[in-house]
This record gives sequence, C-alpha cells and structure tokens, in this order.
Amino acid sequence: MAPSADPKDVLHRYLNAARDALVWKLEDTSEYDVRRPLTPTGTNLLGTVKHLAAVEYGYFGDTFDRPGPEFPWFSDGAEINADMFATADESRADILALYVDARAHADATIDALGLDARGTVPWWGPDVPVTMQWILVHVIAETNRHLGQVDILRERLDGSVGYRSDAGNMPDVDDDYWSTYTERLEAIARDVAGPASTSTDL
Repeated sequence: MAPSADPKDVLHRYLNAARDALVWKLEDTSEYDVRRPLTPTGTNLLGTVKHLAAVEYGYFGDTFDRPGPEFPWFSDGAEINADMFATADESRADILALYVDARAHADATIDALGLDARGTVPWWGPDVPVTMQWILVHVIAETNRHLGQVDILRERLDGSVGYRSDAGNMPDVDDDYWSTYTERLEAIARDVAGPASTSTDL
C-alpha cells in the first residue's frame, strides 16, 4: 500500500523516521559511551534524546495549550544545559521512556489538530502566532539537526553508520575501500591547501 499523500501524514511520517533513527543510534552502546561528552561543548548521545523529549513536549504541548509535565531542568535556578545530559540518577531506560511519552503526547496533538491550527510558542513571545504546519516543520528540522550530530558521534565511537537497521543507505564496500577513500580526500585537501596545511585528528 502506497504511503498517504496527505500533507500532514507526509510531515508526520518524516518526523517518525527521524525519531526512530535517533533511538536506534543508541542501541548497543555502553553506559559510558551513551553518556560521555563527545565534543568540547559536551554533546552526548543520551542527553540529545533527553533534549528532544523536552522539545516535543514543548512545541506540541505548550504551544497548543496541551502542556506536558513540568521539567526541573527549566525551573528558575536550574543548571545551564540541564536538559542536555542524563544525570547519574537518570537511567537510559528513564530517558528513552521519557522520549516515548513525549512522542505519544505530541502524536495526540498532531492527530487532534489540523495543519492550520493556531498556537503560540511561549519562549518565542506572544507576537509570533504559529500553525501546526509550522511547528511540524520546525520539529522535523530540529530532530534531524540533532540526528545528524548523533550520526557523527556514533560513527566516531564504533564505526556504526546508516539511517536504520534495515536501511543502511551506505555503499556496499569494505573497510579497505573507506581507508583508501579517506586517504584520497586527505591528499586532495592537502594539495588544495598548499604546503602550510595541517591535519586535525578527528
């Protein structure tokens, strides 16, 4: 059966694809690797899911007067970036369950309202009326932006790549191919940059 061409169904399908890929990227990772900071600004796998759970509750909840839970991460005096990492008291199961609940809450809002339904994003200010279509596009963009970060982080951790477990969307080649390929790109970069070029260990 062909996928629905209804505009809201299309947007919802793309959002679900990104959501599923995000969760899959955390599979088969150790407790250390799923939590540890992997960039100088602390980006980490589990914290990204925690952040996106709050994003879904906010944009599909508060925006359309369907609020979800109140998170301590956003209370007065909360630690900066408290939504971007899992504390020692927050298990992987806790964060993934939070994301499942956020998706369900968001899906109920999406199902209940049309694309032209009006809302207001509290943190954007009262003078920026939005529609469900706008918010769907915004959250798709936000989720895919963070999914791209997670893609790179996971590849750097253990070489895992691909979009889904059943759709790798990568060429069917071996490690020797990738080694030769990256060496070639490095050579091109050095040739173009000239003798003063340096290589950063990624």
